[in-house]
Order: sequence, then C-alpha cells, then structure tokens
Amino acid sequence: MENFFRSFYILVDILFTDPLILVFLITLILMVIIATVIGIIRDRLYHQRLLSSGILEVDKMNGRQFEEFLGAHFRDDGYHVKFTPKSRDYGADLIIKKRNEKIVVQAKRYKKNAVGIKAVQEVYAAKNYYNANHAWVITNNTFSSPAQKLAKKNGVKLIPRDQLIDLLNKKAS
Repeated sequence: MENFFRSFYILVDILFTDPLILVFLITLILMVIIATVIGIIRDRLYHQRLLSSGILEVDKMNGRQFEEFLGAHFRDDGYHVKFTPKSRDYGADLIIKKRNEKIVVQAKRYKKNAVGIKAVQEVYAAKNYYNANHAWVITNNTFSSPAQKLAKKNGVKLIPRDQLIDLLNKKAS
C-alpha cells in the first residue's frame, strides 16, 4: 500500500510540475467527455427518428432497423428491451419485459410475401428457451393461413400490417 501512495505522489508531482502533460491530460479528458455527449445526442436523435417513422419508412427499413424501430416503440411504452444476437437468437429478435411479463418478439419486415409458419415455430420455441410468458410475431406485411392456424393453436400473438398501422396511429394521436 505504501508503494501505491508513493507512486501516486510521484504521478501528481509530474502532472503539476510539467504543464504540458497537464494540458494534454485535460484535453484528453475533455475529448472523451465531448465524444460521450455526442454519442448520447446521436442515439437520442436516432431513437426519435425511429419513433416518428410511419409505415412507409418501415417498408424501406432492413430487418435490423425494423427490430430497432420496434424496440424504440416498446421502450417508449415502458418496456425494458433486450436485442438478441443477429445469429443464434433461438427464434427471438427482441425480449421485452414489463412488470412480471416477459415477451419474445420475432420481427419480420417483408416486402412481398406473407409471413409463413416458420416464424411462428421459431418464436414459439424462443418462448420456451427464454422462459417467456408470451410470444409475438410482428410484421409490416400479412400472415399466411397456416401461420395463423399454428399461432392460434399455440397461443402466439400475430401483429400484421394493419394492426401495426393502428398502433402507430394511436401513438401519433
């Protein structure tokens, strides 16, 4: 412990006797603070842009942007949001929690085809894997008839395009 204090005093002595080192360290600290503030502002602006996006912007997003869009809206609704890894996600893109409810969400941003049965199978498996209470699949499109049947039988909530638009409109008003 004595060596620590001795080293500390030597460091302080160097800092205050050589003004160039002191200026360098103050500049470095200020740069880190500025970079952190810029990062926070950038993240908040991105979050706000996602929240203000409508269905036409959603249609232009890629899959990960759609997940972030949903995450921003869930956060805005008071959910704690966790994004799963891009691969080996065990069927869930987001895990959202509010109070004692845990929900796994599969996000499907499709241009043309209806979301099929595979998405329902994956999110149902994710519900068990992540020990969740509910499983949802959300899309900017529609769901195939087999997907709807399987979801109903397994208690998976499907949120198609029209319901997504309704949710966005309710938040906007």
